Amino acid sequence: MYPVLPKDNGIKIQPEKMEKEKLYHCIFKDKILLFYKDVQDVLNCYEIEEEDLIQKIKTASDDDIEKILEDYIEQKDLNIK
Repeated sequence: MYPVLPKDNGIKIQPEKMEKEKLYHCIFKDKILLFYKDVQDVLNCYEIEEEDLIQKIKTASDDDIEKILEDYIEQKDLNIK
């Protein structure tokens, strides 16, 4: 089961099921939330509100989502991973 689940009243995060150094995502209230557990078991969270990216993610296949997010992170030079 995916360790990040959007619910009506919030997001259920199960860090114990997360792999270290792997990016997880979900869409909640028209925002993309990224979660990342680093090598020290610290859980990091990032919020993206760019409408174009959100629409891309909503319509993309699961295989494409990771690539779209990686490209976005690289393009914006975000310090994730």
